[in-house]
Amino acid sequence: MLGIISKLFGGSKSEKDVKHIMPLVEKANRYFTEYQSLSNDQLRNKTNEFKERIGQHLQGIDATIAAKKNDAEALPLNDINGRDAIYKEVDDLKKTRDQQIEEILKELLPEAFAVVKETGRRFKENEVVVSTATELDRELAAKKDHVSIVGDEAHHKNTWTAAGGTVTWSMVHYDVQLIGGAVLNSGKIAEMATGEGKTLVSTLPAYLNALAGEGVHIVTVNDYLARRDSEWNGPIFEWLGLRVDCIDKHEPNSDARRKAYNADITYGTNNEFGFDYLRDNMVHSPDEMVQRKHHFAMVDEVDSVLIDDARTPLIISGPIGHSDNTQQFFDLKPRIERLLEAQKKATHQYLLEAKKKIAEGNDDPKDGGLALMRAHRGLPKSGALIKFLSEPGMRVKLQKTENYYLADQQKEMPKVDAELYFSIDEKNNQVELTDQGIQLITRQGEDADFFVLPDIAVKLGEIDKTDLTAEEKLQRKENLINEYSLKADRIHTIQQLLKAYTLFEKDVEYVLIEDQVKIVDEQTGRIMEGRRYSDGLHQAIEAKENVKIEATTQTYATVTLQNYFRMYHKLCGMTGTAETEAAELWSIYKLDVVSIPTNVKVIRKDDQDMVYKTKREKFKAVIDQVEANRQAGRPSLVGTTSVDVSELLSRMLKQKNIPHNVLNAKQHSREAQIVAEAGMAGAVTIATNMAGRGTDIKLGPGVKEAGGLAILGTERHESRRVDRQLRGRAGRQGDPGSSSFYVSLEDDLMRMFGSERIASLMDRMGYKEGEVIQHSMITK
Repeated sequence: MLGIISKLFGGSKSEKDVKHIMPLVEKANRYFTEYQSLSNDQLRNKTNEFKERIGQHLQGIDATIAAKKNDAEALPLNDINGRDAIYKEVDDLKKTRDQQIEEILKELLPEAFAVVKETGRRFKENEVVVSTATELDRELAAKKDHVSIVGDEAHHKNTWTAAGGTVTWSMVHYDVQLIGGAVLNSGKIAEMATGEGKTLVSTLPAYLNALAGEGVHIVTVNDYLARRDSEWNGPIFEWLGLRVDCIDKHEPNSDARRKAYNADITYGTNNEFGFDYLRDNMVHSPDEMVQRKHHFAMVDEVDSVLIDDARTPLIISGPIGHSDNTQQFFDLKPRIERLLEAQKKATHQYLLEAKKKIAEGNDDPKDGGLALMRAHRGLPKSGALIKFLSEPGMRVKLQKTENYYLADQQKEMPKVDAELYFSIDEKNNQVELTDQGIQLITRQGEDADFFVLPDIAVKLGEIDKTDLTAEEKLQRKENLINEYSLKADRIHTIQQLLKAYTLFEKDVEYVLIEDQVKIVDEQTGRIMEGRRYSDGLHQAIEAKENVKIEATTQTYATVTLQNYFRMYHKLCGMTGTAETEAAELWSIYKLDVVSIPTNVKVIRKDDQDMVYKTKREKFKAVIDQVEANRQAGRPSLVGTTSVDVSELLSRMLKQKNIPHNVLNAKQHSREAQIVAEAGMAGAVTIATNMAGRGTDIKLGPGVKEAGGLAILGTERHESRRVDRQLRGRAGRQGDPGSSSFYVSLEDDLMRMFGSERIASLMDRMGYKEGEVIQHSMITK
């Protein structure tokens, strides 16, 4: 129905946008046909011709700006107001110049796109592309194996090294990629299905905008993609006379990094661009800065960078300059461990009580239901509890009790928590000590209020009412404030240690590598090098894991990615999953989303989710499917949401003697090799979200005929876009493939959000262990 209505109004918004761009694509294709008759030297010389045309177009405004600057410099040094007024005019003129650059680039677009497309064709059809050697060719020949100088000629091979492997250029831009390039050049977001060659699309606007000489920043989500894309596309740009570099290959604050920013096209990760901006704000003189003007940024996987990571601040920190109390974490750690043991015993007793009473038919929210609720509030991730809740009807009984205690603004909730040592609210990721817990961690002989903050305002008022001298009152107040400060620090340390022990799991939220606690990014599955949890939480986790506690730091400079990317004159991006966030991208960044049609119809088969009662049944089903795929000669990519699950599945496969590769935050150094092998017949790869974005898995011989790559997701992610990215690893460019997600009612996401409905449905229909439920309503 909606489709019919949209057709009446001339199609959807994206269809109208594409229709508007088609004349430019047709024009570019006419130039492409025309340029095929040019010699290699003539085609290369187009870059200089375009630069001259841009220079002529900007001649007038450049002369005006130069004149204004001369006027400002001619004024006496003490005429600050006069100089300031002129420089404000210069700033306005520079904005006008930027608009004039956009005008001439729009005029050059069909010709520039045709040059890049024709260059791609020549590299695809010729093993060596021969042309007259330039100064840049001679520089490249000294550093790169695929370029050699023979007399006055430069020989560029069409095979080079990228991401640790050898690649042979085999791509010529399709029309849909030219459409994508035009969308990007207009400062919009191109949503292209995974496998539609976004990396190749980026070459078009990158070349066009680099001609203006203001710099092009191509931003990726991780250093593997930054290095891979710069090495993959770089030789095409370099043959056309442009310099390409990648900031992630060079040390911060170095001349090499400054040189990388001065290149025509600069690749790098979002974090490195942001951190370089912060470092530039901390230098003593402008000569030490590495970045130049923020002119044009093209963000790959734009939804991940501008939505998922946007509000996470980038922070440069340093030592606080005085000793901090890191020893306190180790001193208080035994108390928390004792508290945890007591809680385990208490929740175990409540679970036994709940089992007994519910078996007798007593599930009253004030009796049997209350015992179950306490076991859940005490340790919701307890294996015994999760197993009990997977039994018929139990999840519904817990929900009924929960609803009773959450009513009337949680008026009755203190009754649930009173008998516990601490309570955990999983949905809000919070943990809170109870009075009983405070009593337990307070040692005999210690002040009963050792972990209780005094009401400082009342206490100060009491001191004022005494008959003491002014000096004595001041001394008392100082002592009180010091005591308050010590207690606040102690309570904060206890709170962070409790969080570390109850809410943060090793190999899920963080990993331990070389006796260091490293955070794992839940969106990408990668280690976030150099990142630390703030507010003492990182130190608490270090104490929990018995490793060296790093000193507390203070913030020197900070910026969010959201604020950083809004500094660019022109911002654009591409992704396979942006339409769901279109409203947010428009409201924050004023970025419009255009859906680009696919070049070849996607024939991947996306199955409904398969829901099992327990994790054990789910993992068994995944392993069985992997075996079936191996026998059929199909490669399997098994997606997991944590390092822990990837290692569990690896152990299960080893028991069955199934050879496989594991790609997670601990194995990231082998990424290129694992990805290269993942598409071979019968290959099995277990991967966290690392294999989701930008990973191009090439199918081996005979795999297409066998049915293509099989994606097996072992859990749903909180962000649906992460799941869509995983699906998108299969069925690229019309290849066959399939994707299915295996879910259990014990999964964290299902436990916290909505498994009650499915649990009661499975109970009513009498599902037995090992049986699976599949329905489109559940998949949604």
